[in-house]
Amino acid sequence: MILDPASDPQRYTQLASSLLMDRGVTNIFGCSASYSRKAVVPVVERRGGLLWYSIGYEGFEYSSNVIYTGPAPNQLHLPLAEYLFPRFGRKLMCVGTDYLFPRESNRIMRDLLSEIGGSVVGEYYLPFDAQRDAFLDVIREARSLGADVIFSTVVGPGIAALYDAYATEKLDPVEMPIASLTTNEAHLQEMWFEPRPGHIVSAPYFETVQSPRNSSFVANYHQRFGAKRPADACAEAAYFTVLLFARALERSGTLDPERLRAEVLGLEISAPQGVVMVDPDNAHTYLWPRIGMTESGRKF
Repeated sequence: MILDPASDPQRYTQLASSLLMDRGVTNIFGCSASYSRKAVVPVVERRGGLLWYSIGYEGFEYSSNVIYTGPAPNQLHLPLAEYLFPRFGRKLMCVGTDYLFPRESNRIMRDLLSEIGGSVVGEYYLPFDAQRDAFLDVIREARSLGADVIFSTVVGPGIAALYDAYATEKLDPVEMPIASLTTNEAHLQEMWFEPRPGHIVSAPYFETVQSPRNSSFVANYHQRFGAKRPADACAEAAYFTVLLFARALERSGTLDPERLRAEVLGLEISAPQGVVMVDPDNAHTYLWPRIGMTESGRKF
């Protein structure tokens, strides 16, 4: 069953309840962001379901009814900070979409900056449908305040708007890059202007990962969805999450959430990003943190 909550948290709650109570579903794959996960977790906890959540998130959460296969802060924020601070500087302009993940991400980056005497020169949260002009104000203030990096947790269509605003101001990523936790290859295709080389992204997967396993995945992905649709971190995580489920299902022989969870904890499989494993202690997944940089051709 495939249902579309249309990015509405209340609809997420309603549909999750319907799946578990009325349609005999025991396992749910999905939730596109932290606000939707927060809407679904209480439902699966009450009804004894299992949520397979493959999106990067802000951490500081555990539920025995969730398998977390997306990256947490130690796999996203920390690698980015370790890369940025010695190379670009310690003054960040933070801009994000107005919901939980960006606010918690900025709190984490503030804590990391405080340890080395850095600072946040500005912090902005814009709506999901923010347009290029709204981001122009942020870009211009970042430049006027002497920010070293624009730290982005913008999601959805706002990502293209942010980078297009940056391009409009004719700034140079060598001097003040956008460093993001949320930008991927699909977003690069949506931008009006091709981003200049040098913008930075922290993620466990990029389409350009060099390995036979990933080459096979990318070829199959393009065959199914078309050559113009790039594989990205969200697609890769969704893919290996289903592989984990299938392996656990094969071992348990049942869709019962408790038995599936018992089988998936400690399970290790080969994913396009590399070998991944679900931690038996906290149901989060060992991943491969990477730093990517934009290059010509709208890729990392």
